[in-house]
Amino acid sequence: MRVALHTRVRDDRIEAYEAAHREVPAELTAAIRAAGVTGWTIWRSGTELFHVIECADYGRLLAELERLPVNIAWQARMAELLDVVHDYSGAGADAGLPVVWEL
Repeated sequence: MRVALHTRVRDDRIEAYEAAHREVPAELTAAIRAAGVTGWTIWRSGTELFHVIECADYGRLLAELERLPVNIAWQARMAELLDVVHDYSGAGADAGLPVVWEL
């Protein structure tokens, strides 16, 4: 499945956000892959961030990462940089952006 998400980086934290993503912990990327993700791309336009996740099951991805210590630490780091964060609550499984058009 493919899921699109929207988050927002704080205006004064763009450089730190991009630097953090040059150093994503190997343990976290391994856990993301193990949870069924085959691709995750983030685009930035100003402070707006758009994610596209290719995965087997987005709900499973959220459930497997939600309580994982390396992800909890990563999300705490991201919370310092973002105005709109990635939602790991139960509602998050349906929180992707709706498809408007597809070719």
